[in-house]
Amino acid sequence: MDFLLDGFVQAFTLLWRQDPAVFSAIGTTVRVSTASVLLSLLLGIPAGFVLGYAEFPGKRSLRTLVDTLLSLPTVFIGLLVYAFVSRRGPLGELGLLFTLPAIVIGQTILALPVITALTAAAVEALDRRLRPTLTALGADGRQILLTTVREAHFGILTAAVTAYGRVMTEVGISMMVGGNIKWHTRTITTAIALETGKGEFATGIALGLVLLAIALGVNFSLSLLKRRWQA
Repeated sequence: MDFLLDGFVQAFTLLWRQDPAVFSAIGTTVRVSTASVLLSLLLGIPAGFVLGYAEFPGKRSLRTLVDTLLSLPTVFIGLLVYAFVSRRGPLGELGLLFTLPAIVIGQTILALPVITALTAAAVEALDRRLRPTLTALGADGRQILLTTVREAHFGILTAAVTAYGRVMTEVGISMMVGGNIKWHTRTITTAIALETGKGEFATGIALGLVLLAIALGVNFSLSLLKRRWQA
C-alpha cells in the first residue's frame, strides 16, 4: 500500500506546484467539454422540445432511437469522426484530425442524445394544461417554446450537467481524433491512461483527483440551484 500513499503525496505536490503538463490537460478538458455541451444545448434543446411537445408520425420510433443513442459507445463515435476528418474522408481537406475541433465534434455527437432525450422527458413531465392555456392566451410558436423551456428549466439544467459529465470522462473520442498530443490535445482522461501506462502513478492520481473535484463541484452546484428554485 506504500505506493498508493506515495502516489497521493506526489499527486498533491504536482497540484500544489501547478505542474504545467497537468494543468495543460485540465485546461484542454474544460475547453473542449464546455464547447461540446454548449453546441449540444443549442441543437438538443429545440430537438428535445419538438420530441416531447409535438405529435407527428414516427415519434415513438424516433424517441426509441434517441434513447438508444444514450448508450452509444465513445470508441464508435471516435471511429466515425475519424473516418470523416481523416485525409481520405470527406472532411479531410479541412485538416481537423488531431485537433481540438475534432474532439469537440465527437463530444457534441456524444452529448446530443443526452440533451435531447432529457429535454424531451422534462417537457413531457410538464402540466398538460400548459399548452392549451398558452394557445388560448394567443401565444405564438416562439412564445410557447420559450415558456415551455422556462418551465422545464431544471430538467434541462440536469440534462446539461449529465452531458457535461459524460463528455468530460470519455476517453475513446479524445484519444482517436485528438491524438493525445501533449500541450495541444491531451485531456485529463487520455493523460491518466498514458501516464498510468508509463508508470507515472502520481500524475494519474493528480488528474483523477481534479476530475473528481470538477464532477463534485458541478453536481453540488446543481443541488444548490435546485434547493434555491424550490425555496
